[in-house]
Amino acid sequence: MSHLPSSLVLVGAGKMGGALLEGWLALGLEGARITAIDPHPAPQMIALCAKHHVRLNPTDAVAAPQALVLAIKPQMLDEAASALKALVGPHTLVLSIMAGKTIANISARVTDAPTQPIVRAMPNTPASVGRGITGAFANAAVSTEQRAMAHALLAGVGQVEWLADENLIDAVTAVSGSGPAYVFYLVECLAKAGQAAGLPDDIAMRLARATVEGSGELLFRDGQTEAAQLRKNVTSPGGTTAAALEVLMASNGLAPLMERAIAAAARRAGELSG
Repeated sequence: MSHLPSSLVLVGAGKMGGALLEGWLALGLEGARITAIDPHPAPQMIALCAKHHVRLNPTDAVAAPQALVLAIKPQMLDEAASALKALVGPHTLVLSIMAGKTIANISARVTDAPTQPIVRAMPNTPASVGRGITGAFANAAVSTEQRAMAHALLAGVGQVEWLADENLIDAVTAVSGSGPAYVFYLVECLAKAGQAAGLPDDIAMRLARATVEGSGELLFRDGQTEAAQLRKNVTSPGGTTAAALEVLMASNGLAPLMERAIAAAARRAGELSG
Protein backbone atom coordinates (compact mmCIF):
# COMPACT_ATOMS: atom_id res chain seq x y z
CA MET A 1 0.00 0.00 0.00
CA SER A 2 2.85 2.42 0.79
CA HIS A 3 4.04 2.48 -2.84
CA LEU A 4 0.61 3.16 -4.35
CA PRO A 5 0.06 6.72 -5.63
CA SER A 6 -1.83 9.38 -3.74
CA SER A 7 -3.62 10.29 -6.98
CA LEU A 8 -4.05 8.33 -10.20
CA VAL A 9 -5.75 8.90 -13.53
CA LEU A 10 -6.59 5.85 -15.63
CA VAL A 11 -7.21 6.65 -19.30
CA GLY A 12 -8.92 3.72 -20.95
CA ALA A 13 -11.12 1.48 -18.82
CA GLY A 14 -11.58 -1.43 -21.21
CA LYS A 15 -10.66 -5.04 -20.46
CA MET A 16 -7.05 -4.45 -19.45
CA GLY A 17 -7.63 -1.05 -17.87
CA GLY A 18 -10.59 -2.48 -15.99
CA ALA A 19 -8.53 -5.44 -14.78
CA LEU A 20 -5.88 -3.04 -13.48
CA LEU A 21 -8.50 -0.94 -11.72
CA GLU A 22 -9.97 -4.01 -10.01
CA GLY A 23 -6.48 -5.06 -8.97
CA TRP A 24 -5.69 -1.64 -7.45
CA LEU A 25 -8.92 -1.58 -5.50
CA ALA A 26 -8.22 -5.09 -4.21
CA LEU A 27 -4.79 -3.91 -3.07
CA GLY A 28 -6.42 -1.21 -0.99
CA LEU A 29 -6.02 1.87 -3.19
CA GLU A 30 -8.93 4.11 -2.25
CA GLY A 31 -11.35 4.70 -5.09
CA ALA A 32 -11.54 8.38 -4.20
CA ARG A 33 -7.89 8.72 -5.26
CA ILE A 34 -8.67 7.43 -8.76
CA THR A 35 -10.13 9.15 -11.80
CA ALA A 36 -11.11 6.96 -14.75
CA ILE A 37 -11.58 8.38 -18.23
CA ASP A 38 -13.25 6.32 -20.96
CA PRO A 39 -15.66 7.63 -23.61
CA HIS A 40 -17.67 4.40 -23.69
CA PRO A 41 -17.42 2.64 -20.31
CA ALA A 42 -19.06 -0.77 -20.03
CA PRO A 43 -21.99 -1.11 -17.58
CA GLN A 44 -19.86 -3.20 -15.20
CA MET A 45 -17.20 -0.49 -15.19
CA ILE A 46 -19.79 2.16 -14.37
CA ALA A 47 -21.03 0.00 -11.51
CA LEU A 48 -17.50 -0.69 -10.23
CA CYS A 49 -16.63 3.01 -10.20
CA ALA A 50 -19.86 3.90 -8.44
CA LYS A 51 -19.35 1.20 -5.80
CA HIS A 52 -15.82 2.35 -4.95
CA HIS A 53 -16.33 6.12 -5.44
CA VAL A 54 -13.99 6.29 -8.43
CA ARG A 55 -14.52 9.48 -10.42
CA LEU A 56 -15.61 8.40 -13.89
CA ASN A 57 -15.44 10.90 -16.74
CA PRO A 58 -15.63 14.03 -14.53
CA THR A 59 -16.80 17.19 -16.25
CA ASP A 60 -14.56 19.48 -14.22
CA ALA A 61 -10.83 19.87 -14.79
CA VAL A 62 -8.62 17.05 -13.53
CA ALA A 63 -5.41 18.02 -11.77
CA ALA A 64 -2.15 16.40 -12.85
CA PRO A 65 -1.94 13.15 -10.86
CA GLN A 66 1.02 11.41 -9.28
CA ALA A 67 0.50 8.57 -11.78
CA LEU A 68 -1.13 8.61 -15.22
CA VAL A 69 -1.89 5.15 -16.63
CA LEU A 70 -2.45 4.91 -20.38
CA ALA A 71 -4.58 1.88 -21.23
CA ILE A 72 -6.09 3.15 -24.47
CA LYS A 73 -5.76 1.47 -27.85
CA PRO A 74 -2.49 2.56 -29.46
CA GLN A 75 -4.25 3.93 -32.52
CA MET A 76 -6.09 6.39 -30.26
CA LEU A 77 -2.92 8.04 -28.95
CA ASP A 78 -2.71 10.80 -31.55
CA GLU A 79 -6.36 11.74 -31.08
CA ALA A 80 -6.04 11.80 -27.28
CA ALA A 81 -2.63 13.49 -27.17
CA SER A 82 -3.75 17.04 -26.39
CA ALA A 83 -6.08 15.93 -23.59
CA LEU A 84 -3.37 13.68 -22.15
CA LYS A 85 -0.80 16.46 -22.19
CA ALA A 86 -3.08 18.50 -19.92
CA LEU A 87 -2.91 15.69 -17.35
CA VAL A 88 0.87 15.45 -17.22
CA GLY A 89 2.65 17.47 -14.56
CA PRO A 90 6.45 17.71 -14.26
CA HIS A 91 6.53 14.94 -11.65
CA THR A 92 3.74 12.74 -13.06
CA LEU A 93 4.75 9.15 -13.68
CA VAL A 94 3.35 8.08 -17.05
CA LEU A 95 2.73 4.32 -17.12
CA SER A 96 1.77 3.02 -20.56
CA ILE A 97 0.43 -0.42 -21.40
CA MET A 98 -0.22 0.52 -25.04
CA ALA A 99 1.10 -2.15 -27.37
CA GLY A 100 3.71 -0.99 -29.84
CA LYS A 101 4.10 2.58 -28.60
CA THR A 102 7.68 3.35 -27.62
CA ILE A 103 8.68 5.70 -24.82
CA ALA A 104 9.96 8.17 -27.41
CA ASN A 105 6.62 8.06 -29.20
CA ILE A 106 4.68 8.55 -25.98
CA SER A 107 6.95 11.35 -24.78
CA ALA A 108 6.58 13.24 -28.04
CA ARG A 109 2.79 13.24 -27.72
CA VAL A 110 1.97 13.67 -24.03
CA THR A 111 4.69 15.90 -22.64
CA ASP A 112 6.91 18.82 -23.53
CA ALA A 113 9.50 17.70 -20.96
CA PRO A 114 12.35 15.55 -22.31
CA THR A 115 12.90 14.25 -18.77
CA GLN A 116 9.35 13.03 -18.14
CA PRO A 117 9.36 9.79 -16.10
CA ILE A 118 7.77 7.11 -18.28
CA VAL A 119 7.35 3.36 -17.80
CA ARG A 120 6.39 1.20 -20.73
CA ALA A 121 4.77 -2.11 -19.84
CA MET A 122 3.34 -5.14 -21.60
CA PRO A 123 0.84 -7.16 -19.52
CA ASN A 124 -1.14 -10.13 -20.80
CA THR A 125 -4.77 -11.19 -20.66
CA PRO A 126 -4.52 -13.49 -17.58
CA ALA A 127 -4.33 -10.16 -15.74
CA SER A 128 -8.12 -10.28 -15.85
CA VAL A 129 -8.02 -13.12 -13.29
CA GLY A 130 -5.08 -11.75 -11.32
CA ARG A 131 -2.61 -14.24 -12.87
CA GLY A 132 -0.96 -12.05 -15.49
CA ILE A 133 2.69 -11.30 -16.03
CA THR A 134 4.04 -7.97 -17.20
CA GLY A 135 7.35 -6.99 -18.74
CA ALA A 136 8.28 -3.37 -17.95
CA PHE A 137 10.98 -0.84 -18.79
CA ALA A 138 11.58 2.51 -17.07
CA ASN A 139 13.36 5.43 -18.70
CA ALA A 140 16.21 7.21 -16.92
CA ALA A 141 13.91 9.88 -15.50
CA VAL A 142 11.98 7.36 -13.37
CA SER A 143 13.10 7.58 -9.74
CA THR A 144 13.49 4.63 -7.39
CA GLU A 145 10.24 5.61 -5.69
CA GLN A 146 8.38 5.89 -9.00
CA ARG A 147 9.67 2.51 -10.13
CA ALA A 148 8.38 1.03 -6.89
CA MET A 149 5.05 2.74 -7.55
CA ALA A 150 4.86 1.34 -11.08
CA HIS A 151 5.75 -2.12 -9.75
CA ALA A 152 2.98 -1.93 -7.15
CA LEU A 153 0.42 -0.87 -9.76
CA LEU A 154 1.39 -3.61 -12.22
CA ALA A 155 1.65 -6.25 -9.49
CA GLY A 156 -2.04 -5.72 -8.79
CA VAL A 157 -2.75 -8.12 -11.68
CA GLY A 158 0.17 -10.56 -11.41
CA GLN A 159 3.93 -10.87 -11.65
CA VAL A 160 6.26 -8.13 -12.94
CA GLU A 161 9.59 -8.55 -14.74
CA TRP A 162 11.80 -5.46 -15.24
CA LEU A 163 13.83 -5.19 -18.42
CA ALA A 164 17.21 -3.53 -18.91
CA ASP A 165 16.50 -2.59 -22.55
CA GLU A 166 13.27 -1.21 -24.01
CA ASN A 167 13.88 -3.19 -27.21
CA LEU A 168 13.21 -6.37 -25.22
CA ILE A 169 9.54 -5.36 -24.98
CA ASP A 170 9.08 -6.85 -28.46
CA ALA A 171 10.30 -10.22 -27.18
CA VAL A 172 8.04 -9.94 -24.13
CA THR A 173 5.12 -9.22 -26.45
CA ALA A 174 5.96 -12.32 -28.48
CA VAL A 175 6.39 -14.66 -25.50
CA SER A 176 3.91 -13.60 -22.80
CA GLY A 177 1.81 -10.89 -24.44
CA SER A 178 0.70 -13.15 -27.28
CA GLY A 179 1.46 -16.36 -25.36
CA PRO A 180 -2.05 -17.04 -24.04
CA ALA A 181 -3.22 -17.49 -27.64
CA TYR A 182 -0.57 -20.16 -28.17
CA VAL A 183 -1.78 -22.03 -25.09
CA PHE A 184 -5.41 -21.84 -26.20
CA TYR A 185 -4.37 -23.13 -29.62
CA LEU A 186 -2.56 -26.02 -27.92
CA VAL A 187 -5.89 -26.94 -26.31
CA GLU A 188 -7.56 -26.85 -29.72
CA CYS A 189 -4.87 -29.05 -31.26
CA LEU A 190 -4.85 -31.49 -28.35
CA ALA A 191 -8.62 -31.86 -28.56
CA LYS A 192 -8.53 -32.42 -32.34
CA ALA A 193 -5.82 -35.05 -31.92
CA GLY A 194 -7.99 -36.77 -29.33
CA GLN A 195 -10.91 -36.74 -31.75
CA ALA A 196 -8.68 -38.24 -34.44
CA ALA A 197 -7.78 -41.00 -31.95
CA GLY A 198 -11.47 -41.86 -31.62
CA LEU A 199 -12.71 -39.79 -28.66
CA PRO A 200 -16.09 -38.04 -28.89
CA ASP A 201 -15.61 -34.34 -29.64
CA ASP A 202 -16.97 -33.07 -26.32
CA ILE A 203 -14.93 -35.50 -24.22
CA ALA A 204 -11.76 -34.72 -26.19
CA MET A 205 -12.19 -31.00 -25.55
CA ARG A 206 -12.91 -31.48 -21.85
CA LEU A 207 -9.84 -33.68 -21.49
CA ALA A 208 -7.66 -31.13 -23.32
CA ARG A 209 -8.94 -28.14 -21.34
CA ALA A 210 -8.62 -29.83 -17.97
CA THR A 211 -5.13 -31.10 -18.80
CA VAL A 212 -3.82 -27.63 -19.66
CA GLU A 213 -5.63 -26.02 -16.72
CA GLY A 214 -4.24 -28.56 -14.28
CA SER A 215 -0.73 -28.47 -15.72
CA GLY A 216 -0.70 -24.69 -15.42
CA GLU A 217 -1.77 -24.98 -11.80
CA LEU A 218 1.06 -27.44 -11.14
CA LEU A 219 3.53 -24.93 -12.59
CA PHE A 220 2.02 -22.21 -10.42
CA ARG A 221 2.02 -24.17 -7.17
CA ASP A 222 5.44 -25.76 -7.70
CA GLY A 223 7.17 -22.58 -8.73
CA GLN A 224 10.65 -23.72 -7.67
CA THR A 225 10.74 -26.74 -9.97
CA GLU A 226 11.95 -26.30 -13.54
CA ALA A 227 9.41 -27.02 -16.27
CA ALA A 228 11.84 -29.56 -17.74
CA GLN A 229 11.85 -31.44 -14.44
CA LEU A 230 8.06 -31.44 -14.24
CA ARG A 231 8.04 -32.88 -17.76
CA LYS A 232 10.50 -35.61 -16.74
CA ASN A 233 8.36 -36.43 -13.71
CA VAL A 234 5.51 -37.39 -16.05
CA THR A 235 7.71 -39.33 -18.48
CA SER A 236 8.44 -43.01 -17.82
CA PRO A 237 11.25 -44.45 -19.94
CA GLY A 238 9.80 -46.36 -22.85
CA GLY A 239 6.25 -45.36 -21.95
CA THR A 240 3.43 -43.62 -23.76
CA THR A 241 4.54 -40.08 -22.84
CA ALA A 242 8.07 -40.82 -24.05
CA ALA A 243 6.67 -42.02 -27.39
CA ALA A 244 4.76 -38.77 -27.87
CA LEU A 245 7.68 -36.58 -26.74
CA GLU A 246 9.96 -38.32 -29.24
CA VAL A 247 7.79 -36.76 -31.95
CA LEU A 248 7.47 -33.35 -30.27
CA MET A 249 11.19 -33.13 -29.49
CA ALA A 250 12.44 -34.18 -32.92
CA SER A 251 14.71 -31.80 -34.85
CA ASN A 252 11.66 -30.54 -36.77
CA GLY A 253 9.36 -30.72 -33.76
CA LEU A 254 7.88 -28.20 -31.35
CA ALA A 255 11.01 -26.31 -30.23
CA PRO A 256 12.10 -25.00 -33.66
CA LEU A 257 8.49 -24.32 -34.57
CA MET A 258 8.02 -22.25 -31.42
CA GLU A 259 11.26 -20.37 -32.08
CA ARG A 260 9.99 -19.39 -35.53
CA ALA A 261 6.62 -18.37 -34.11
CA ILE A 262 8.20 -16.17 -31.41
CA ALA A 263 10.58 -14.62 -33.95
CA ALA A 264 7.65 -13.79 -36.23
CA ALA A 265 5.68 -12.21 -33.39
CA ALA A 266 8.68 -10.20 -32.17
CA ARG A 267 9.41 -9.02 -35.70
CA ARG A 268 5.80 -7.90 -36.14
CA ALA A 269 5.87 -6.11 -32.77
CA GLY A 270 8.90 -4.16 -33.98
CA GLU A 271 7.14 -3.27 -37.22
CA LEU A 272 4.12 -1.95 -35.32
CA SER A 273 6.20 0.19 -32.94
CA GLY A 274 6.19 3.88 -33.59
